[in-house]
Order: sequence, then C-alpha cells, then structure tokens
Amino acid sequence: MGPSVGSSDRPDPGRGPGQQCADAVLMISPEAFGHNPDTARTNTFQRPDEERAPEAARLEARAESARLAQALASEGVDVCAVNDSANPVKPDAVFPNNWVSFHEDGTLVLYPMESVSRRPERRQDVIDTVVERLRFRVAHLLDLTHFEGEGMFLEGTGSLVLDHRERVAYACASPRTHPALVAEWARELRYEALVFQAADRAGVPLYHTNVLMCIGERVAVVGTPAIAPSDRERVLARLHASGRAIVEIGHEQLARFAGNMLELSTWDEALGDSRVLVMSDAARRSLPAETFARLSGSTDAVLAVPIPTIERLGGGSVRCMLAEVFRPS
Repeated sequence: MGPSVGSSDRPDPGRGPGQQCADAVLMISPEAFGHNPDTARTNTFQRPDEERAPEAARLEARAESARLAQALASEGVDVCAVNDSANPVKPDAVFPNNWVSFHEDGTLVLYPMESVSRRPERRQDVIDTVVERLRFRVAHLLDLTHFEGEGMFLEGTGSLVLDHRERVAYACASPRTHPALVAEWARELRYEALVFQAADRAGVPLYHTNVLMCIGERVAVVGTPAIAPSDRERVLARLHASGRAIVEIGHEQLARFAGNMLELSTWDEALGDSRVLVMSDAARRSLPAETFARLSGSTDAVLAVPIPTIERLGGGSVRCMLAEVFRPS
C-alpha cells in the first residue's frame, strides 16, 4: 500500500508548531460491527451484549456513526465518511484512527496493529477517497506495518496523543503500544516522545493513551489517577509547560470515556475560526459540573453525541471514530 499522489521524498517538517486541531476527519461507516473477542483481550472497556441479536447491534452502530457524522458536519467540520467493505468481516472498522494518520506536512503514516482481525481495515481505496474528497496531498509515506512481523505494535492516534504545537507525542505503554515504536515514530516526525505507564482501577494497563488524555488548543484533559505514580509528575509537568489549562479527571470518568475526547477546528460566520470539543453523551454525563464548566470555558463549543452501542461493544468512543486529516494551512 503506497501513497496515491505526491513524491516519495521526505518533506522537512521543521520543528515549528503545527495545527493542533484538524478541520477535517475520516470516518468509516461500519458494515459488520460487533463485539470482537480478539481485541477484548487487551481492551477492558469492551462489553459483550448477550441480549441483542448481532444484526440489531450492527444497525444501531451504523446509525450512531451516521448521527456523529451529521452532528460534526452541522458544526462545520469537513467529514469524509467511507463505507466499510463487506469482506473480509471487520468488526472494529469504525475506529480508523488506529491504522492511519494524515499530517500537515503531507506525511501519511500506516500503523502496525496488534489484532490480526483488524489489519484488513487498512485499505488503499479509503486513502484514495480522503485524497480526493479532502484534498490531502501525500508527500511522504511512513509505513510501520512491517513491525507486525516482529510482534511490535503502535495503533495510531489511539496509542499516541499528540501535542502538535509543542511537538510532543504522549504514549502509555501497553501490548498495543511499544515504546521502541513510539521512539521511531517521534524520530521520523520530529516530535519529543514521552512514554509512561498507566492502568485502570484493577491495575490492568490501559490499552490506548487516548482513553485517558486529550490535548486541545487551550486545554488538556488527563486521567491523572490512572498514570503510574512514578510517571505522574513527569507527565503533568510536560502538560503544564505547554501553557494549557489542565483538567484532571478520575477513574469513574475514564470508565465512561471522558478521556476519549477530540477538539476540532471549525469556521463560524459570526465567530470566525473556532474550536469544538467533541465527546460522547456518556462522557458528558460523567463530568461533574465544575469540571464541565472548566472544559466548556476553554473551548468555543461542546458537542456531545450518544454512541452507547459502539462504546459498549467496541470499547472505544468518539475520538476513536475520528481520524484527523490535517491539511496545509
């Protein structure tokens, strides 16, 4: 799989600040969504649903995805929604940010994924559609997928939470996030790698960094109690050094996906260039009033969308469903 357009020459991204919030996203409308026992081995957020027929869950997930896409578009976000292919069956295709990322300098990154069942999600036709619809120009391809053969994984912006302004890549180590690949990614894209340990209340490593951390333009959300005590001060110090407001949340909020938010860039005729912080309805409801007030005061708008089926069966939330597409400013 290679870039559709552009040269293979490595662009020089420099070390200057980049756009923190994308104004366009890739979404995949699920075809065969369902609980995946293979990924549930490392994702404790997933819950099987014994009461509903698989077909009912698939239809509900498809409707939830469509509602999120419509809500984002109504906020002015450019949404490229692509239908999942029927074969092979891909129960987690609704989470495209784990296999691809699109960067402001034209770099396209393909990622090694831990679950064999997820690897067919990487589709050239999806990349081609993004290039066509969102006018993304591929200048350089960084293909890390060969590390799957070595048992090393890095699952996109699930594994990496990126501060584009400070050029820092935050990553909690897990079976899906290998520290050596975080370092490799950071070298290639010229970011500082900050790797740490994090676990849920039962002591199980958190499968992805983006379930405990979100970095926006003016605010950063972090599930501080989940970070190992030996790493906590280092992570918080680096976040504070960015100059952002730091909003800390606890295990109860993390369990409701309040760490899995994403801030996006929009255009409003009245406000001009603005930001919208996107989260699930479950995440919104989990936040104490004071916490939500701090969050809403640090962005221009908040968008909360219900996606209960995708959260319960898939173990991921709004941020996992959105692969940002950064276009040249």
